[in-house]
Amino acid sequence: MNKGLFALLIIITTSLMGSSFAIGKIGLNYISPLLLVGIRFTLAGILMGIMVRLFKRKHPSTKREWIQIMTIGLFQTAGVMGLIFISMRTITAGESSILTFTNPLLVVIFGTLFLGTKYRWSQWLGVVVGFVGVFITLGADLNVQQIGTILGFFSAVSWAIATLLMNRWGSILDVWVVTAYQMLTGGLLLLLASALFEKTVITITPNAIMIVLWLAIMASIVQFAVWFFLLQTENPGKVSSFLFLAPLFGVLFGWLLLEEQLHLSTLAGGAIILVGIYLVNRPQSTP
Repeated sequence: MNKGLFALLIIITTSLMGSSFAIGKIGLNYISPLLLVGIRFTLAGILMGIMVRLFKRKHPSTKREWIQIMTIGLFQTAGVMGLIFISMRTITAGESSILTFTNPLLVVIFGTLFLGTKYRWSQWLGVVVGFVGVFITLGADLNVQQIGTILGFFSAVSWAIATLLMNRWGSILDVWVVTAYQMLTGGLLLLLASALFEKTVITITPNAIMIVLWLAIMASIVQFAVWFFLLQTENPGKVSSFLFLAPLFGVLFGWLLLEEQLHLSTLAGGAIILVGIYLVNRPQSTP
């Protein structure tokens, strides 16, 4: 893939991912958390399901392929979002984010252990440096509390598993179809979790509707489609390393939309993130 196009797609998907934190936080003023993300992904899945039918995208022809898509939805949407929410009952959103965005490091580890993917020492160093940058960007204030910390870590595990599954199965599946039905699967599971585990609250206003539409269309349909496309066409460890940009964009959108204060740690962490990305993607030297 052309380097310029790759960079543009990375910025689009990670900035949309980052925007969902600030916009989602605004949305919590109107809708309870699990219900909000359940509506977000169910609506996104339905809309994109209609699109892939209208444009006659190639749908799975076997039961196994449908199970693969639903499995991705279980880990990518329901697992990640559900575990993040539950972890935030005992740790802060920033702490949960730090743990969740250790995903790229786990992708490299799992890819090495289970898929036999080979990574250079500089790539291993890059993901570690990138994680340090995320830690600094989010305030370097991670308090170890057993239950929340474990759940936050397993949100990253769930995300890493979904990343590797998508890379393994995605080559034989249509990316738009996968995106549609994995979101629908995850959204329905989240709605079920909302009905079982939380006191649901919903206030319908024009602002609430706009927030849900942004989260469902831009931060879900567009973001996931671009993300899965990149996973299909590039090395998953390389692509996942750029997830370190998402919390940086999250901080910036918080500053723009919520007037949250920018700290020196944000600028320092952002610079370290860029160093980590460079190390992961630096071309291998030739003798």
